[in-house]
Amino acid sequence: MTLLRIDASIQGPRSASSALADLVVDEFTAHRSGEQIRTRHLGVDPLPSELWATAVGAGFTPEADRTPEQADAVARVRELADELASADAVVLALPLYNWGVSQHVKTWIDLVIAGAPQGAQLLDGTPTVLIVTRGGAYGPGTPKEGWDHSIDYLRRIVGEVWGADLTVIERELTLARVNPAMAGLVELADTMKESAEQAAREAGRTLADRVQREADAA
Repeated sequence: MTLLRIDASIQGPRSASSALADLVVDEFTAHRSGEQIRTRHLGVDPLPSELWATAVGAGFTPEADRTPEQADAVARVRELADELASADAVVLALPLYNWGVSQHVKTWIDLVIAGAPQGAQLLDGTPTVLIVTRGGAYGPGTPKEGWDHSIDYLRRIVGEVWGADLTVIERELTLARVNPAMAGLVELADTMKESAEQAAREAGRTLADRVQREADAA
């Protein structure tokens, strides 16, 4: 059994999304210590954005006529799609940047789609934990309501296009303790952090329980 973890933060050890992903994976491995964990960090090792155009162009080129660069691009995007499709469980830690998904995440999504058969649900029924963190607040009644262009897009791609059995964990106000203008929101931010951490631990246990049930049924 393989759990695939994808991170995308550019914050290194300060990353709120990676910290929540750590809790999910730690709880999972506490119950399923023998399972394989595969990782890809899009923020640390970003995928080349130019690969997408090359791979798409190769799709309209007969295989025998493809350049070496096109052949390499096709192989790489297929590898990314296969990596996702072969996972038995997935954890995605994808923070919001500039009101949307980061360039790293968008590139990854485009490359995966380019490497998959058209219309393929790569995560058909696969238990998937999607973690989204936001530095500010974007809920109803907030000044930035409607500015979050990340979560609906990710739900559409991961849950509908790829068909994942999706669990979403969201945490807002992650910058409350570092932005003086948000000092009045620290208490609320701490409550949100605690709730997200609890949800992450529960998600890790749920993944482990599901793997155990599937193993027992095999």
